[in-house]
Amino acid sequence: METISASRLTQQLLALGVPAGSTLLVHCAFSKVQPVEEGPLGLISALQDALGPDGTLVMPSMTDDDDHPFDPGKTPCRGMGIAADTFWRMPGVLRSDSPHAFAARGPMAPRITASHPADIPHGLDSPVGRVYDLDGWVLLLDVGHAEDTTIHLAEFLAGVRYRRKKSLIQLVNGRPARLDYAEIDHCCENFAKMDTWLDARKLQTRGNIGQAAARLICSRDIVAVATDQLRENETVFLHPRGVDSQCDEARDSLAEFQLSDKR
Repeated sequence: METISASRLTQQLLALGVPAGSTLLVHCAFSKVQPVEEGPLGLISALQDALGPDGTLVMPSMTDDDDHPFDPGKTPCRGMGIAADTFWRMPGVLRSDSPHAFAARGPMAPRITASHPADIPHGLDSPVGRVYDLDGWVLLLDVGHAEDTTIHLAEFLAGVRYRRKKSLIQLVNGRPARLDYAEIDHCCENFAKMDTWLDARKLQTRGNIGQAAARLICSRDIVAVATDQLRENETVFLHPRGVDSQCDEARDSLAEFQLSDKR
């Protein structure tokens, strides 16, 4: 298989419709994009060249480890893929200080990576929310909408009531402290339904970047479409009971909410 150059990737990104000067949130499975000249660095270079000097590149950068305090200068994010774990380490890249971190480089990077609350990972006051506020874009490189964190923002804005109990360790006054919280979360497999809804409205552009299947969508379109569906059916993204334990936990929280509401 022929190795693809960064300049060729840039051409493909522009042909897909990546707008120069925009804010672009990228979720990526680099193993499906390669072989690429210079590996993940070549892909990142291509993304930045497509965006140009006025554009801002954003990638997820959240911790793999909830049992130790998050250090934005040291904690890896291998679970987000090699491209994301390479990106935050690069010169000029800013990384937010939350265990639910995102990394960014470009004019909007300070705004996107400013402090955000750990107990509401994907609300309006989060990197995903700020990409949305900036009328940014989402690029999925050989990953599906199950990895599309912007849909969690739609759940937040739609006011869904389901939650899963979570905990993490963060530094408070320089000392490790446990934070227990309830997060809008589930297995996310049914986020794949977004493909049908976005394609039907012609709001999702498909193509190939390297060897990877790519989807490009405006963040606000993702939120608008998902929010419409959630307001019609709050549990549209949850599996039926008994299929997945995470979705069961989310459904159980709805019952708890209804009981507390009656008291």
